[in-house]
Parts: sequence; C-alpha cells; structure tokens
Amino acid sequence: MTDTLTTRRRQLISPKVLPYVLSLPALLVCIGILIPFVTAIFYSLQRYRMSQPWNRGMNWGENYVKFLTDSDFWNTLKVSLVYAGSTVVLELLLGLAIALLLKKRSTVNNFVSIMLLLPLMTAPALAALMFKLMTNPNFGILSYFMQVIGFDDFRWGSSPGTALFTVILVDIWVYTPFMMILLLAGLRSLPTQPFEAAALDGVPQLEQFWRITLPMLMPYILTAALFRLLDSIQQFDIIYAMTQGGPGDTLMVFQVEAYLNFFQSTNVGRSAALLLILWAITYFLSNIFVKNWLRLRERAKGGA
Repeated sequence: MTDTLTTRRRQLISPKVLPYVLSLPALLVCIGILIPFVTAIFYSLQRYRMSQPWNRGMNWGENYVKFLTDSDFWNTLKVSLVYAGSTVVLELLLGLAIALLLKKRSTVNNFVSIMLLLPLMTAPALAALMFKLMTNPNFGILSYFMQVIGFDDFRWGSSPGTALFTVILVDIWVYTPFMMILLLAGLRSLPTQPFEAAALDGVPQLEQFWRITLPMLMPYILTAALFRLLDSIQQFDIIYAMTQGGPGDTLMVFQVEAYLNFFQSTNVGRSAALLLILWAITYFLSNIFVKNWLRLRERAKGGA
C-alpha cells in the first residue's frame, strides 16, 4: 500500500518539470533581490529629493558624474577602503594567532574557543555603545587605563586623530572571533601526514608553518578575509553608534553617508547612487578574492 502511494505521488510531477519546481524557491529569492536592486538603479538616475517632490525628474547619471568632482565622495571612498583594509588585516592576523594557539584539541582549548565567541554574539551597535561608555573621559575604564600609562587626554572617538583607531578597536573586538573560528576549523582539518614527515626530517616549527601550514591554509584565509571584507566595507552600525560618521567627516563611510543623505538631506537619488557604487566596489573585490581562491584550489588539485 505504501509503495503504491509513493508511486502515485511521484507520478503527480513529471520528471521533466521537477527541476523547475525545485528551483522555484531560488527564483523567488532572486526576484526578491532584484526588485530593490532595480528600484535603486531607477532612483539613482533621478534628481529626487523628498523635500522637493515638485523638482523630481530623470537626470540620467548626473548623480554619478558629480561624484568625480566631489571631495566628500573621494573622502568617503578613502575612509571606507582604509577602514575595511585595516580591520580585515588586523583581524586576520589576530584570528590566525589565536587559532594557532588553540590548534591542539583539548578540553581547555575547546572551552577557550567557545568563550572567545561571546563578542560575536553581541550586536555590533550594542558593542559600540558599550565601548562608548568605556571610553568616556569622565568615568570610562579604558580612559582610566590610558591615564595610568601616561595618556591623560586621549580623546578616543571625539578626536579626528583617534576616531578611526577607536572604531577599528571595536570592530576587532567583535569580529576577530569570526576569523578565529574559521581559521581554527581550517587548521584542524589539515592532513597530518605532511607535518609528520616534516617532523621526522627535523624541520623546525617555524619552517613548517611557512612552507606547509600557511600554503595549505590559504583557501581558508581567503574565505575568511572575503567574508569580513564584504561586511566591513559596508560597515554602518559600529561607526554610526560611536561617532555618527564624525568628528566632521573623519569616519564618513559609504553606508553612513548614504544614510545621512537619505534621512537628513532627503536626497534619494544621491543616496541610491552611493549604495550602487558601494555594490560595484564590493563586486569587484569579491571577484578578485574568488578568482584567487579558485586558482589556489586548482593548484592544490594539480599537486594532489
């Protein structure tokens, strides 16, 4: 009886139609992504301020052309790239160092690795507000420690000279565990035979790291760096919660600039154009990472 019901159910959908039915959820997700994307393109080609609805009209790319001579745009581009590059590199180095320390499987190492994930469970905006309290010059514990070591007037996020350092510090605290857990998984999945052979040949540990561990770990490093790069170049919550893009335009990254253009200046066209430029930069950088990852994978297959 059960076999008969199963056969009837299979006959309800033709084998030729089944692949299209199974791909329907992916098609719906794709449509859900394309609708706001196409809408953003449409708005970016307009002269559109919500405060001036009577002055709305198509300008056919004028928003993009204006960016070429706009010093604010070039500052936004520079700050976004510096912030993304600094956070990714520092978090990668710290995450790799921690992963190497926790590489050996043990109860203590497993417990420490779990505890180190706690910052990752904290909302970035909440972490930024917490650091804002800790860096308060009147009662912040981090300000107190800076005074103890001789920095009596360290301004943290309120000074253009230290604002970038402050938000990078928050980003490192929140997202280094992400790098650590990915690289730790990669380290623990590496085959043991090359390391055993190197140990028998008397190869020093440092030499093993540079010649065996690092090349084999490179696909995991690229994957972790790509994920963090795509997130950090679109950073909003940490920077906005800490400094709202200030002081001045010191931390005016793409997302904050687009947010202020939309909600304060009500300039929908410029805001949409900024976000599309951010998408293009993200697409370009991710393509570079993916091509390098594929090249490393092909090299690994050739070596095998």
